[in-house]
Amino acid sequence: MKRKLFFPFRDGLSYNAMARERRMTTNEYIEQRDNGYWVRGTRVSLDSIVYRFLEGLSAESIRADCFPVLTLEQVYGAIAYYLRHGAEVDAYLQEADTEYESFRERLRAEYPEAHRRLDAILQDAHAHQQ
Repeated sequence: MKRKLFFPFRDGLSYNAMARERRMTTNEYIEQRDNGYWVRGTRVSLDSIVYRFLEGLSAESIRADCFPVLTLEQVYGAIAYYLRHGAEVDAYLQEADTEYESFRERLRAEYPEAHRRLDAILQDAHAHQQ
């Protein structure tokens, strides 16, 4: 298994993230800001479109059911960007997922009672659904 190198860099970005930032160029549909990728001029993340696309939704469904604020052209542009830069976007998404799980674990450690209660509520809700 190849080890992932981590070197703290500017603004908290890892060396790998900085290298990816240089490789992945933005286009007329996608822009990079706030350490993420976004549909240009909107508050819709590339992540959210990619996850819907990977779930099997069509561009038309993504636009109509998930992000009516976007044009169909913007959704197709985001999907095209993902298809062109798939490996880099997948690595970015994997890194974001890893960071999120680390954040969740830190919160669980800091607030164990709150998480115990939340888990009980979720378990109860799940039991009532069955």
